[in-house]
Amino acid sequence: MKKIEQIRREIDKVDGELTRALLKRISLAGEVALYKRKRGEDIYRPEREEQILKKITANLTAENAAIAEEVMRTVISSCRNLQKTLSISYLGPQATFTHNAAVKIFGSFCDYMPAVSIGDVFSSVETGRADYGVVPIENSTEGMVNHTMDMFVNSSLKIINEEYLAISECLVASGKNKSKIKKLYSHPSVFGQCRNYISRNLPFAEQIEVSSTAEAVKLAAKWPTLGAAISSRFAAEIYGMNILDEHIEDLSQNYTRFLVMGKTIPSPSGKDKTSFLFSLKDRPGILHDALSPFKKRKINLSKIESRPSKKKAWEYFFFVDCEGHILQKKIQNVVSELSKFCDSLKILGSYPEGRLPKS
Repeated sequence: MKKIEQIRREIDKVDGELTRALLKRISLAGEVALYKRKRGEDIYRPEREEQILKKITANLTAENAAIAEEVMRTVISSCRNLQKTLSISYLGPQATFTHNAAVKIFGSFCDYMPAVSIGDVFSSVETGRADYGVVPIENSTEGMVNHTMDMFVNSSLKIINEEYLAISECLVASGKNKSKIKKLYSHPSVFGQCRNYISRNLPFAEQIEVSSTAEAVKLAAKWPTLGAAISSRFAAEIYGMNILDEHIEDLSQNYTRFLVMGKTIPSPSGKDKTSFLFSLKDRPGILHDALSPFKKRKINLSKIESRPSKKKAWEYFFFVDCEGHILQKKIQNVVSELSKFCDSLKILGSYPEGRLPKS
């Protein structure tokens, strides 16, 4: 067995190699910054970052992939910061799942701006107060976030990236005695995701719905003995709360999908998704006909949802996600053919297809 001194010498050697490689990467990132600046290109290139992350995690175990991805995201963020410190608006307050997703996407080297509503996130990016915005769009247990869907109708922003975040809920409190909890705070959707745990462990606690899991933690802290919240570990650590139970969600495979909003559609990454918003003409069989251009070209639809238009009774908008990028000829042909069946048709964005965390 190696002596500890020998192991540490080997670690020191690897650390030296890592430092030299990191300094080389920083130097090359500086050259990229000059190239982009001369050509007026966007600093954040989600398609390029996704290609890098896929490459380094491709053949790793789930545990090693998570570590490698977290380290590389930090490296990418620090190199990107040489070009500009990006400002990122997200659905706040601090320590929400959306904040967590934003940090996962953009890394530590950004200015994060909590917004009071999803509409405020869109407004921040549209007016230039923020470079990009991050909003939730759907949860694998509770379904779509209607407010986000409704914002697309009148917004000029584009979806430029997506991220899936594994949602693991914790019971957190200032105290440590679960039996004394009488007030339980959380977001309505989180109560829905933890129904079984609550009925078994806290059947008589008053369930108090609040605007976010972060707000739930702050309110629970005001009741050191009687109060508790259901939130993420991320929120509990930020606010210094005790974690009484972890992984209390009813379904272990619980994910929320987040969107990054910007002004320019990125280039193809090699594995992309395109989102549409359209309303249809009023005649029998029109939805069947509208979907036929996708079937004809064997293009997979990963999502189709309808929402009331709020302009006329029983009139609906349809949200569709499909495989492919708008710069591909087959997607352009779909748009051309689909438009014949539509009263309105809008390309919401083309962006790298998100990856579920390895398990």
